[in-house]
Amino acid sequence: MPPSEGADGNERLTAGAAVVLFVLLAVEGVTIVFLRPLFSVHVFVGMLLIPPVALKVGSTGWRFFRYYSGREEYVRKGPPLLPLRLLAPVVVLSTVALFATGVALLVVGPRGGIVLGLHKASFVVWLVATGIHVLAHLGRMRRIAPRDWRPERPRLRGLSARRGLLAGSIVAGTILAITTIQYAQPWIHWMAAFHGDH
Repeated sequence: MPPSEGADGNERLTAGAAVVLFVLLAVEGVTIVFLRPLFSVHVFVGMLLIPPVALKVGSTGWRFFRYYSGREEYVRKGPPLLPLRLLAPVVVLSTVALFATGVALLVVGPRGGIVLGLHKASFVVWLVATGIHVLAHLGRMRRIAPRDWRPERPRLRGLSARRGLLAGSIVAGTILAITTIQYAQPWIHWMAAFHGDH
């Protein structure tokens, strides 16, 4: 069966965004383990992640919409397994909560005790749900993501747009991170004072 430009293109975009997120989240995971010395990096990568996360949620949501609206090429591919469909809202909601509380903590500063608690709680839920999600899709991601980056004849239409969306999300995230990293300073000063650093 020949590839469908819409459904297969969407699948490749989703897989490409997943690779970007996988790499950035691995870096973010290291900063969590060494939070005090790497707090600025934690904030920088966290803000950088927002546009790629939005792209991934958007491409996945587009597939959801196209499938349930009866678009033939998406219906032909079929839905994800039922357990993954049930898990998807938890992944999305915990992701939104995690990043929303993270941004809120930069706004309110170290006074945000309740927000900090919500950030930690959403992280626990997100870690479990997203961990299952990643493990379930890892093999497929590894097969599909490289297809837009290796020689292929004929090329699936929309290649430039998919590459542009991925690159654009990273550039937008970098700009967002650079313009907001200053808001990490109150937290750095608070952690230094709390732990008695000089």
